[in-house]
Amino acid sequence: MSGYKSILVPVGDAAGGAPAMDLALRVAAAFSAHVIGLHVRTDPATAVPLVGEGMSGAMVEEMMAAAERLAAARAATARTVFDEACARHGVPLATAPAAGPGAAGPSAEWVDVTGREEEVVAWRGRLSDLVVITRPREGAESRTTMTVNAALMESGRPLLLAPSTPPAEVARTVAIAWNGSAEAGRAVAASLPLLARAQTVTILSVSEDERTAGAPAGELAAYLAWHGIAARCETVAAGPHGHAGEALLSECTGRGIDLLVMGAYTHSRLRQLILGGVTRQVLHHADLACLLSH
Repeated sequence: MSGYKSILVPVGDAAGGAPAMDLALRVAAAFSAHVIGLHVRTDPATAVPLVGEGMSGAMVEEMMAAAERLAAARAATARTVFDEACARHGVPLATAPAAGPGAAGPSAEWVDVTGREEEVVAWRGRLSDLVVITRPREGAESRTTMTVNAALMESGRPLLLAPSTPPAEVARTVAIAWNGSAEAGRAVAASLPLLARAQTVTILSVSEDERTAGAPAGELAAYLAWHGIAARCETVAAGPHGHAGEALLSECTGRGIDLLVMGAYTHSRLRQLILGGVTRQVLHHADLACLLSH
């Protein structure tokens, strides 16, 4: 991939939408990309619980009307977040690629549809080069988590998680969490445009990950060298309790890393749900931008 040209950003509310928009627009500026701000309204017909004979027609209509008002207010807030972000970054609106001399540059578009957010993000993500979502806060509503998982597991595209405070620069110092898995390989391939722009790239291997030995970090460094990317290899101790995720995030903090590239759910999601895992640790605790691929 030579660069990113189409970036999808689900915008649900101000808290989650603003950081993702800021990060996406910074990436767009670097690659002259088009950012699609996507808001998915909940269909009132599916949002209102009907209890049959226990509710009158008037009660049902009142609940439907209330749900529609709530959806409209949420959509208006999301649009404000989008407009303010575009204004901050000086990005013009467009619905088709510009043509002619001097046409290159970032652009943005607003899309407002009705449906299930996770389903819409999954299929629209398949026609995007990158999906950008703000990292779910601890205890965030299940809808946010479902959207993140849909983008990660069902879009077939890389997911860029934005921290609550996006970095001033995109991918200045990058770390790659390498365990030799297919998922990690896909993440590296998806991140090549950003790696090529980075000032430093560090390959981090957790010492207790038994699969790392199957694809040594040195081989990844050699692969990156063919792309003109210089990377150094470092080993990270998993710690006394074997918490690889905590060790990786701690190492990134200590090194001033602003982007972590890694494969997601390299073990089964059921195992990660029961035993924990690096992906879950990053999804819920990373304070830096993370590019993930499954």
